[in-house]
Amino acid sequence: MIEQFLAGDLADVEEAVRKAAAAEILPRFRQLAAHEIVEKNGPHDLVTVADRLAEEHLTRSLCALLPGSVVVGEESVHADPSLLGALHGDAPVWIVDPVDGTRQFVHGDPGFATLVALAHRGELLASWTYAPALDLMAVARRGGGARLDGVPLRSGHPEPGEPLEVAISHYDFTNDEQKRVLATLLTDGVSPRPCGSAGLEYLHVAQGSIAAVAFSWENPWDHAAGLLLVHEAGGASGTVAGEPFRVTGGNALPFSAARDEATLRHILGLLASAGRP
Repeated sequence: MIEQFLAGDLADVEEAVRKAAAAEILPRFRQLAAHEIVEKNGPHDLVTVADRLAEEHLTRSLCALLPGSVVVGEESVHADPSLLGALHGDAPVWIVDPVDGTRQFVHGDPGFATLVALAHRGELLASWTYAPALDLMAVARRGGGARLDGVPLRSGHPEPGEPLEVAISHYDFTNDEQKRVLATLLTDGVSPRPCGSAGLEYLHVAQGSIAAVAFSWENPWDHAAGLLLVHEAGGASGTVAGEPFRVTGGNALPFSAARDEATLRHILGLLASAGRP
């Protein structure tokens, strides 16, 4: 069933993502009332009515497109962490972040995205990264390349001697130990900066407009769509243990995704040096 589904053009999935954003996200952009914004795990970790309703909309539409599939979404897992177990099951899984970059969304910044990835038995098969306020749609299919608004994406290689811009876990979401490890990127030739929407930072890597990302958390909805996008654009990713990142969890952290293998090795080498005397 999953093979037959993937053999199609998947345009219905793109349309479902656009419709969810048009119905539940864009009408609330810069229109949120105070009671429609709630803190989850602290003042920087926000959820809005748009997050919840967009995820519900996507759950209905995506499962209808692929009968027998299930959704692992940020908001549903927050309510019931046991839903993460579906990533280890036999059913196809839609991994959904309805509003990636909720803080940007709340503050009226257009730099947020809706992220959807399709996985089966831990393998990423297709992904959609949609920035509704910017009207950008990036799509990747395993083995089929990556496109932004229909145009092929190639991450390319940094120019020799070019400073490597790296988007890293935002300081507001890191503890002291994570800050210490990420600080290894404060070195000659590397320019780390706090990330915005993780999904859009992955898009920047796939476009070749930044060199890499380095993250200290592994929530699958933040990374699944972007990791496939970067790989299909010619980039690479891995953890400080030298292993592939697993959307099923249990990864050695931090991990990185980069424009090319050489850049990845350099960034991971710096991060790994934090654990050496």
